[in-house]
Amino acid sequence: MEEETSFDPDVIHGIFKGVWAKMAALEQEKAEASDAADSEAGASASKRHRRTTANANALKLSAELLRLFVVEAVQRSAAIAEVEGATKIEATHLERILPQLLLDF
Repeated sequence: MEEETSFDPDVIHGIFKGVWAKMAALEQEKAEASDAADSEAGASASKRHRRTTANANALKLSAELLRLFVVEAVQRSAAIAEVEGATKIEATHLERILPQLLLDF
Protein backbone atom coordinates (compact mmCIF):
# COMPACT_ATOMS: atom_id res chain seq x y z
CA MET A 1 0.00 0.00 0.00
CA GLU A 2 1.34 3.40 -0.99
CA GLU A 3 1.92 5.89 1.82
CA GLU A 4 -0.14 9.06 1.49
CA THR A 5 1.77 12.31 1.67
CA SER A 6 0.26 15.14 3.60
CA PHE A 7 0.80 18.87 3.70
CA ASP A 8 3.66 20.06 5.88
CA PRO A 9 2.27 21.05 9.31
CA ASP A 10 4.75 23.97 9.37
CA VAL A 11 3.15 25.37 6.21
CA ILE A 12 -0.29 25.00 7.77
CA HIS A 13 0.99 26.73 10.90
CA GLY A 14 2.32 29.60 8.77
CA ILE A 15 -1.07 29.98 7.10
CA PHE A 16 -2.84 29.95 10.46
CA LYS A 17 -0.43 32.54 11.88
CA GLY A 18 -1.07 34.81 8.90
CA VAL A 19 -4.83 34.57 9.40
CA TRP A 20 -4.50 35.12 13.15
CA ALA A 21 -2.33 38.21 12.58
CA LYS A 22 -4.92 39.68 10.20
CA MET A 23 -7.73 38.94 12.64
CA ALA A 24 -5.80 40.51 15.51
CA ALA A 25 -5.12 43.64 13.44
CA LEU A 26 -8.82 43.95 12.58
CA GLU A 27 -9.82 43.46 16.21
CA GLN A 28 -7.30 46.09 17.29
CA GLU A 29 -8.67 48.56 14.74
CA LYS A 30 -12.19 47.90 16.02
CA ALA A 31 -11.04 48.28 19.64
CA GLU A 32 -9.27 51.56 18.87
CA ALA A 33 -12.37 52.88 17.11
CA SER A 34 -14.51 51.73 20.03
CA ASP A 35 -12.12 53.27 22.58
CA ALA A 36 -12.23 56.56 20.70
CA ALA A 37 -16.03 56.49 20.81
CA ASP A 38 -16.03 55.41 24.48
CA SER A 39 -13.55 58.11 25.52
CA GLU A 40 -15.91 60.69 24.07
CA ALA A 41 -18.69 59.15 26.16
CA GLY A 42 -16.42 58.98 29.23
CA ALA A 43 -16.04 55.19 29.60
CA SER A 44 -13.03 53.18 28.47
CA ALA A 45 -12.43 49.47 28.73
CA SER A 46 -9.26 47.78 27.56
CA LYS A 47 -9.15 44.21 26.33
CA ARG A 48 -6.34 41.89 27.20
CA HIS A 49 -4.89 40.31 24.06
CA ARG A 50 -3.82 36.68 24.23
CA ARG A 51 -1.36 35.12 21.88
CA THR A 52 -2.95 32.47 19.64
CA THR A 53 -1.08 29.18 19.29
CA ALA A 54 -1.67 25.76 17.78
CA ASN A 55 -0.94 22.36 19.26
CA ALA A 56 1.35 20.13 17.16
CA ASN A 57 -1.35 17.44 16.96
CA ALA A 58 -3.91 20.01 15.84
CA LEU A 59 -1.55 21.10 13.06
CA LYS A 60 -1.08 17.49 11.92
CA LEU A 61 -4.83 16.97 11.96
CA SER A 62 -5.41 20.19 10.00
CA ALA A 63 -2.84 19.12 7.41
CA GLU A 64 -4.53 15.73 7.05
CA LEU A 65 -7.97 17.33 6.72
CA LEU A 66 -6.66 19.64 4.01
CA ARG A 67 -5.11 16.65 2.20
CA LEU A 68 -8.40 14.77 2.31
CA PHE A 69 -10.26 17.83 1.04
CA VAL A 70 -7.90 18.15 -1.94
CA VAL A 71 -8.05 14.42 -2.73
CA GLU A 72 -11.85 14.49 -2.65
CA ALA A 73 -11.92 17.58 -4.89
CA VAL A 74 -9.65 15.89 -7.43
CA GLN A 75 -11.67 12.68 -7.41
CA ARG A 76 -14.99 14.47 -7.89
CA SER A 77 -13.54 16.70 -10.61
CA ALA A 78 -12.07 13.65 -12.36
CA ALA A 79 -15.48 11.96 -12.35
CA ILE A 80 -17.06 15.01 -13.99
CA ALA A 81 -14.24 15.21 -16.55
CA GLU A 82 -14.64 11.50 -17.33
CA VAL A 83 -18.38 11.87 -17.90
CA GLU A 84 -17.68 14.72 -20.31
CA GLY A 85 -15.02 12.67 -22.10
CA ALA A 86 -12.18 15.01 -21.14
CA THR A 87 -8.69 13.67 -20.50
CA LYS A 88 -7.70 16.55 -18.21
CA ILE A 89 -9.33 18.09 -15.18
CA GLU A 90 -10.02 21.75 -15.88
CA ALA A 91 -11.13 24.65 -13.73
CA THR A 92 -14.71 24.28 -14.96
CA HIS A 93 -14.84 20.75 -13.54
CA LEU A 94 -13.69 22.02 -10.16
CA GLU A 95 -16.17 24.90 -10.29
CA ARG A 96 -19.01 22.45 -10.85
CA ILE A 97 -18.20 20.24 -7.85
CA LEU A 98 -17.10 22.97 -5.43
CA PRO A 99 -20.51 24.03 -4.00
CA GLN A 100 -21.45 20.47 -2.99
CA LEU A 101 -17.91 19.71 -1.80
CA LEU A 102 -17.97 22.72 0.53
CA LEU A 103 -21.36 21.67 1.89
CA ASP A 104 -20.10 18.13 2.48
CA PHE A 105 -17.05 19.28 4.43
